[in-house]
Amino acid sequence: MDRFKTYSFTALDRFLKYVTIDTQSDPSSPSQPSTEKQKNLGKLLVEELREMGISDAELDEYGYVYATIPATSDKNVPVICFCSHMDTSSDCSGYQVAPIVHKNYQGQDLVLPDDPRQVIKAAEHPDLQHQIGHDIVTASGTTLLGADNKAGLAEIMDAAAFLMSNPDLKHGKIRILFTPDEEIGRGVDKVDLEKLGAQYAYTVDGETRGSIENETFSADAARITITGVSSHPGFAKGHMESALKIASQIVAALPKDRLSPESTSNKEGFIHPVAMQGTVEAASIDFILRDFYDTELQNHGRILKAIADEIIERYPASSYQLDIRQQYRNMKNVLDQHPNLIEYARLAIERAGMDPKLQSIRGGTDGSRLSFMGLPCPNIFAGEHAFHGKHEWVSVQDMQKAVETIVNIALIWEEKN
Repeated sequence: MDRFKTYSFTALDRFLKYVTIDTQSDPSSPSQPSTEKQKNLGKLLVEELREMGISDAELDEYGYVYATIPATSDKNVPVICFCSHMDTSSDCSGYQVAPIVHKNYQGQDLVLPDDPRQVIKAAEHPDLQHQIGHDIVTASGTTLLGADNKAGLAEIMDAAAFLMSNPDLKHGKIRILFTPDEEIGRGVDKVDLEKLGAQYAYTVDGETRGSIENETFSADAARITITGVSSHPGFAKGHMESALKIASQIVAALPKDRLSPESTSNKEGFIHPVAMQGTVEAASIDFILRDFYDTELQNHGRILKAIADEIIERYPASSYQLDIRQQYRNMKNVLDQHPNLIEYARLAIERAGMDPKLQSIRGGTDGSRLSFMGLPCPNIFAGEHAFHGKHEWVSVQDMQKAVETIVNIALIWEEKN
């Protein structure tokens, strides 16, 4: 679009501001949102939205931001929503993030100054080869950056500012949704879909420039609870059966050359222990089970049970219980029924001068659960890379292309309806 040639993008300035606000979610917290500090960013986003002229922007008690870009078309256009999450991963500190803009990147390794041991090596990040001449944003070496998903926030905000300042461009009603707690799997637990009032949505939480993700893992969580036999360690011979040792043997018996995150790629699934705690008398292991195919996911549960059965047989006085609960399912099952969602995203990316790439993601997004809640929702790129760690980075130019894509999607929905 010609207007973008003279447009002063705001995504970078917004992003540099957002990442300095600590919004780390807490998987151990039962509250919603899991951390009140996520609302600090929510309040800022509402303030900025209202400054654009979006008067209905609000932050609710659960930490969700809702807002409306009013329609500029008289057509009966389906209401679409753009969604990103405000929280950052609990895997790496998000406190006192100090973003650095490396201008005019020329293919070098990026040494992060607050901890020179942290080096983003070009050889280990193939996507950096496509960023020559771009401006790359990183953290300083002691924290994650927060591009996952504050890049998406900044891009949606910039797109909103663009549309609000260009009311002659024709589009339908657009809803904005910013969620808490996506990183801990609770991003849409309290979302009010009736209030949102959208028929289709796009999460802006993907990686490589030009990518559309219409397929995610299907996901289950599993917990093995072990009851052992405690005894005084001085008199334990023939009596003690340590639940902790049983748990350790179950973990040790998991496949090592397959069915693990460190040994799989593409569409291969896994069984992954994420936490273990306990005492001699009682212990528990938490797992995540992942696969693109629901039948294989169910088989992972059976494999886990078989391993536990084999180990527990060695301890006749002990017992265990395996509980498996559904987390989310592959959104492709829903999105295949709404091909226009993907078609319009492809066209929007092409209009922004990129080659669209339809791909799967080895993870999940709010879009996975939203799709099964009745709001079909693929994921489009935000430009974030190496997320959840100190080597996270994003390209400013990729963020700007995401802004263009969001705007194009809005305009295309109006054109096609």
